[in-house]
Amino acid sequence: MTSESNPMYYERHIFFCLNQRINGESSCGDHGAQDGFDHCKKLVKNAGLNGPGQVRVNKAGCLDRCAGGPVAVVYPEGTWYTFVDKSDIEEIVESHLARGQVVERLVLPPDVGR
Repeated sequence: MTSESNPMYYERHIFFCLNQRINGESSCGDHGAQDGFDHCKKLVKNAGLNGPGQVRVNKAGCLDRCAGGPVAVVYPEGTWYTFVDKSDIEEIVESHLARGQVVERLVLPPDVGR
């Protein structure tokens, strides 16, 4: 629990699945996840959104939502996204990470799993 005297260290985290399976199963690493992560990290830094009290862009292993890959999840909201290209990442940064507004068109349906 947070309060004014004990604020969260980061307002939001975005985790990108960068998993790369070696057994032939599809994974986020096969679908541009690293490029999405790199672009997000650059945009967040350039916008001055990075650092304590703001946004942290994190790498993650398998998030077990492979069928929707590539995927990223924003916390504390727990909003799951799928993305196709840099413009999708730009929209997530500008809307959700900067202003707290979910990008509905990119939200991963709750029934999409592995």
